[in-house]
This record gives sequence, C-alpha cells and structure tokens, in this order.
Amino acid sequence: MSSIPLVDLEPWFSGSPADRAEVAAQIDRSLQVSGFLLVTGHGVPAELRDRTRAAARRFFTLPEAQKQPYAVPVGGRGWLAPGVEANGYLEGVESPPDLKESYSVGSSVEAGDPAADLGWHPANVWPAAVPELEAAAREYMDRMRALSDDLLTIFAAALDLPADHFTTHTRHPKYTLNINRYPPLDEVGPPSDGQFRIAPHTDFGTVTVLDREPGVGGLQVFNAAGAWEDAPYDPAAFTVNIGDLMARWTGDRWRSTRHRVLPPQATAPDEDLVSLVFFYVSDRDARIASLAPPIGRVEHPEISASQYLYEKLQAISVG
Repeated sequence: MSSIPLVDLEPWFSGSPADRAEVAAQIDRSLQVSGFLLVTGHGVPAELRDRTRAAARRFFTLPEAQKQPYAVPVGGRGWLAPGVEANGYLEGVESPPDLKESYSVGSSVEAGDPAADLGWHPANVWPAAVPELEAAAREYMDRMRALSDDLLTIFAAALDLPADHFTTHTRHPKYTLNINRYPPLDEVGPPSDGQFRIAPHTDFGTVTVLDREPGVGGLQVFNAAGAWEDAPYDPAAFTVNIGDLMARWTGDRWRSTRHRVLPPQATAPDEDLVSLVFFYVSDRDARIASLAPPIGRVEHPEISASQYLYEKLQAISVG
C-alpha cells in the first residue's frame, strides 16, 4: 500500500464547513507522513494539460540547431539542454548530469521595482517554430498559480491559521513551469553509474504541482520507513508535494521529501515521457519565519526567500 494518499479537493470548494475541515485534516496528515499526495477535484481541465504537453513535445522534436538559440543555464528561461543539470549535487554527491531536457518559463515582472524583479522573474522566451506553446503554457501557468494559492489556503486551514497566512506572501510570487522530457534508452544509451532522469533531491519552494506520465522509469519517493517506493498514478490527479521552504516555514512539521525519477529502463527502451512541473515559491522579499511549537517542531532562523532559492539553484548547475 502506498504511503501517498489521494485527496479529493471538491469538498473544499463546494462542501460544508465540516467537509472543508476534513480536507484540511487529510492534507495535514499527508504532509506530516509523506510530504506527498495526489489531488483530484482541482478543476483543471485535462484538455489544457494535454495541449500543453503536446506543444512541448513539438518543441522537443525539433533539431538541436533550432533549439540551441533558446539554450539557458539552470534558473534561466528557455531550453535546458541535456547535461546542464545534476540534482545529485544538492546532496553533496558528484553525480552525472540528469538524463533529461527541459523547457522553462514562469512568472513575469509585475511588482514595483522592475530592476530588482528581473532576477526574481526572468524574461520568458518562446520558440518561434512552435507558437502554440506560449498560449498553452501561459494558460496552464495561470491555472497552476490559482491552484497553488488554493493549496496554500488549505494549508493555513490545516494549521488553524488565518486563511492568508501563506498567500499574503504570494502577491507577486516567483513560479516556474519546467516541462521535462525524459528521453528513451534508445536515444541516450545506458545510464552511467548513479545516473538518473532526475537524481534524488528535495524541491526548493513552497509547493510543487506535477502532471506526469506513468512509466517504468518514473517517479519514486523516499518514504518515512526509509525505502524508495513508486509514486502512485491517477490520470485525473496532480501529484503535489511541498519543498524545503514550506517545510522550514512550518517548523519541520511537514516533510520536504526526497524523490527521484529513475533512469530509462531496458524493459522499456522506447519510453519517452514528458512531465509538467510547476514550482511555486513566494514574493521576492518574503521573510520566512518558521512556526513555533506546538504547530512547528523546530524554530529556524528567519530567512529571505530570494537568497534561499538562488543558493539552491546555483548548487545544481553543472559547471
């Protein structure tokens, strides 16, 4: 039996106060035990998810020469080519690069200090050869931002805090949509020792919302028993987990859980997967003060969200 539960959000949006309280309680339990859950009843249409993935696939199938003008380093907006990212570095491991390529877009400058905000909200670039990607990704990000704020509101209810305890710090939030392609074994060849599609790591921000495709070289989560387990899959559900910033914010009441994406497997040499990964952080100037006991368990020093994230991104860059 999986340690990652399925939570239906529909009662939160349309149910009684008791229904809403039960959803919040389920999420509190899930985030204490596993740090991961699946959510249905989110209201995001499958058509939009499918359209965004299809447009990204069209970009990924372009010749490298057409993708190269959009190449960026980790943390940039555009194409992250194979070989530029190694999540294993976060755990102090000299690891091979992750076996993936990505297209990364995200939040735009909208607060009052454009010069300062440009680092927090880098400019998006869109591939001219696949014009439909921009429209789909922008619509998808709008829905993901709204869902993430809904989740943060439920998080506050789960901890018996004011409804805007977290969302007051997401008025001009940084968020990133990484569209990850995990190429097949037939394309990349046998992985090196210790090489993954994404090496074991924890996420950085407040909440991650993942739309993924199932596969034998898929997502695994390091559970509270100290073992890797395959993440469950439901085509109607998003996989949701919290990141290091949210764990710290809750005084380590909730777990920012290690996870990984397995390398391509010999049993499925043509498996080619695309994941839509939405990382939600906060406003650039948010000061994150951990919740004290009895809600939290560890009182961390207050930190700046922007400094925290920049240090994490630098750590996973190859070279």
